[in-house]
Amino acid sequence: MHPAPSVIFFTSFSGLGFGLLMWLGFGLPAVTGWVAFVFFAIAYALAVGGLMASTFHLGHPERALKAFTQWRSSWLSREGWCAVLALVIMGLYAIGVVFLNQRWAVLGIAGAILPFLTVFTTSMIYTQLKAVPRWNMRWTPLMFLTTSIAGGALLAGQTTVAAILLLAAGAVQVIYWIQGDQAFAKAGTDLGTATGLGDRGDVKAFEPPHTGNNYLLKEMAYVVGRKHASKLRTVALVLMVGLPVLLLLAPFSHVLALVAVLSHIAGVLVSRWLFFAQAEHVVGLYYGVR
Repeated sequence: MHPAPSVIFFTSFSGLGFGLLMWLGFGLPAVTGWVAFVFFAIAYALAVGGLMASTFHLGHPERALKAFTQWRSSWLSREGWCAVLALVIMGLYAIGVVFLNQRWAVLGIAGAILPFLTVFTTSMIYTQLKAVPRWNMRWTPLMFLTTSIAGGALLAGQTTVAAILLLAAGAVQVIYWIQGDQAFAKAGTDLGTATGLGDRGDVKAFEPPHTGNNYLLKEMAYVVGRKHASKLRTVALVLMVGLPVLLLLAPFSHVLALVAVLSHIAGVLVSRWLFFAQAEHVVGLYYGVR
């Protein structure tokens, strides 16, 4: 699928922001006052900034509030509710930590769980789509969650834990790519099943559905060359996991810590670009691009 910048920024930055909020909810790092304010400000800037970016790929952003009414059936609606509750509860928790030097444990635990649920509901928006086999896997939520938690640990300054979690997130990312490469074939979807004519023999398209370019070809049939994908996967892993882990193992330095964070963010952005760019929608079968 065509990788829209808005959804790349949304899934990348909101995941990092909510990941940091998870750790802050558990009291890590154990800071108060204005130091805590800085950590919460970073978390909210990433989380809220990512959520705001998500509205740019909506056809009618002014109708976004209507999504909150569909929580019984829509993962998008559930994501919205989880995000709002997480931000509100963590905001109350932050008031106690920053201004009152108080840690309200109940709010902190609830505030740590809700960001986790927010990232999970975000991942389920894509996981539920059977028309995109690469997303319709159990590895999709695990990839989103491990990346968010590991990135949050890195931002929270949990050096040892962050290094371990980054390696785990990298392993999950590699498994996701391997399984994703096989997902379309395993789904058993072809032009025969897509048209319902497969029981009559080998189905072939007489001619393309359209004589020119159209929205479906532009948005749903985006193709990334295998060589380019392999190079970008290597870049994503090196930036997202490799370089940050090496820097975390070095003697602590604020400069190195900043480089590790920036490298991780860049790697996540590349990984998320691939997440969307390599998502093969079954509609591509009608155009002969699958």
